[in-house]
Amino acid sequence: MAGIYVHIPFCKSRCIYCGFFSTTSLEKRRSYVDAVVRELRDRRDFLGNAPVDTIYFGGGTPSLLPVEETERLISAIYNIYNVREGAEVTLEGNPDDLSPAMLRDLKRIGVNRLSMGVQTFDNSRLGFLNRRHTAEQAIEAVRAAQQAGFDNISIDLMFGFPNQTLNEWQADVDRALSLQVQHLSAYSLMYEEGTRLNRLLEKGEIAELDEEVSVQMYETLITSLERAGYKHYELSNFALPGRESRHNSSYWHGVPYLGVGAGAHSYDGTNRYYHSESLNDYFSGSSFVMEELTEKERYGEYVFTGLRTSEGIRLDALEQQFGAAFKSYCLRNAQKHLDAGNLVLQDDVLRLSRAGFFVSNDVMSDLMWVD
Repeated sequence: MAGIYVHIPFCKSRCIYCGFFSTTSLEKRRSYVDAVVRELRDRRDFLGNAPVDTIYFGGGTPSLLPVEETERLISAIYNIYNVREGAEVTLEGNPDDLSPAMLRDLKRIGVNRLSMGVQTFDNSRLGFLNRRHTAEQAIEAVRAAQQAGFDNISIDLMFGFPNQTLNEWQADVDRALSLQVQHLSAYSLMYEEGTRLNRLLEKGEIAELDEEVSVQMYETLITSLERAGYKHYELSNFALPGRESRHNSSYWHGVPYLGVGAGAHSYDGTNRYYHSESLNDYFSGSSFVMEELTEKERYGEYVFTGLRTSEGIRLDALEQQFGAAFKSYCLRNAQKHLDAGNLVLQDDVLRLSRAGFFVSNDVMSDLMWVD
């Protein structure tokens, strides 16, 4: 099994929190698609003949591509790679791009899963984030997608805004649930270095929300979604039964994937490969770098990604892949978190407890290999 990720870096405007590679040079979209198609051909051997189960268009804003350009990319993937029948094909989109006509066309060309960057249903906060859409447009886009026949829709939400209250966050969660989408991802607002949001923080123009309130918001999220029948299958992700993101789940389970486009990463099961975050480098073919992972680094990724999921870490599989010394190291460092109730060990599977969700970074850090 394998996946293909296509990075579409174009945005009409840049959100103040975003640390992903993006560009507002929309006039380069056609040339960029040409370059991605070439890369798909040039790297046809990267996955061998492994069946491709997931295709994911991320960004940036993939919904800014004309549908015919997205169709070119999908056709190229199906012509070059061994794509399984029933493969999950996801496209990230901004609500204001997703008109009824565009949604019908996306369905026609083979997109069967949508991921919408809603973030919040509060228009003042959408303005603060420099998002292009309104709350009303987000609701309309979800309903239009449902009417177009999409039955696998995910929306992103953010919490932890400056001065946000628990009641305001609960209202966002309730509004999301009222849309009856199949999947929801929720993230605390992050102040990443180099973003406009972080510069506002450094200037003292805004202040981070109190950590205790942010923790309460996460608790509210988990409780509300589980009560509504969603499975909390990964720290930031919730899905109705059978609607987990197959593509993202493959990342957490170490499945090889090909990443094409500027800034995209690939993984062959042992090493990582990535393009620099530069359109000029990508067009010239000079952006490709391989990162060879040591066994200890691969162990660290195995632990980190495994503990993020509700499935946890199978210790027999860890031992089979890395050896008895790594399993012993993992258990030895896990003991204090087992004693504290942040980890649970059952049937040779190590997973975070409900309490452990709230200190997951500390738990994972303690299990990393340190010489």
